[in-house]
Amino acid sequence: RIVNLTDPPKLRFDSFVVCTRPVPNANATLPCNVTGPSDLSLLSISWMRNGSAVALFRNTTSTINEGYSWNISDFVNGDFSLTVLRASLNLQGLYECKVDYNSTILHSSNVTLSILGMCWPFSPSAFPTVSVPQQWVVLERENQLKCHAEGFYPPPVSFSWTRNGKEIQPPYTTAGHPAPDGQSLVRTHTYAFLFSDPASVRLSVLPSSSNNIPLTLTCDVESFYPEDVSVTFLQNGTVLPIPPATEQNSGGTYTTRRYYTLSSSQREQGGLVQCVVNQPGVEHPVSSSANLDTLDPKGKILGQNNQHW
Repeated sequence: RIVNLTDPPKLRFDSFVVCTRPVPNANATLPCNVTGPSDLSLLSISWMRNGSAVALFRNTTSTINEGYSWNISDFVNGDFSLTVLRASLNLQGLYECKVDYNSTILHSSNVTLSILGMCWPFSPSAFPTVSVPQQWVVLERENQLKCHAEGFYPPPVSFSWTRNGKEIQPPYTTAGHPAPDGQSLVRTHTYAFLFSDPASVRLSVLPSSSNNIPLTLTCDVESFYPEDVSVTFLQNGTVLPIPPATEQNSGGTYTTRRYYTLSSSQREQGGLVQCVVNQPGVEHPVSSSANLDTLDPKGKILGQNNQHW
């Protein structure tokens, strides 16, 4: 067949934006259409992605990378569209279709493939899902909190940390990496800090007007954080039950005073009494101890009188 190229077709340049949603196994078609040429032996077609060839057709021979396909039977109709198989984040980018006919550039077009519909004039629709796994921290040691952001696009993403509404670490901007589904991004940011709010414990007794009435122990626990603590009263190593009560200080820590009323027989028994405080994340409990004979001299006198009887 004789082709008249005395008046060759004018160069045509098109620009497209192709958006695709994260549908599992979904393909994306990148358009490239030219009217006129029909002799495949004179056609030269190339698809480039970010400057690298992904599909070539020359001298009626097709070469195409894995992950892409096209229908050569459509070439005679001027359809040189490229199909991206199972389109995912690692296949998005700027694609260029170039068609030469008898060594003359006939057509050139750019196609931007973007996942999750992040294309102008659409607004971002892939917002991150943020989670911070709950964990206890150890006082007087460096601890780490992790913040997970996943399912977002496009990058980058910015992390910042606050405590009680106050910023403790300025925003940190970073890119993500593909999630297992290949359709979005995921990123984890770690915040390291030293947590040091150990409790202060003081044991005392409420004044008693008589030696024959119950005696109330008080245990003052101050400047601790977080709010959850366990306060235990012991007498001679035996645990005594306690009622809970806490209040928050202006500095953000908590204060509590716990009471335990010793019966007359326990008061007479005397010996070592302790207030033991256990806090989450603290390896060893904090305690205060005293000899009941020192805290309650009256009880000692009462015990001596009873022994005399």
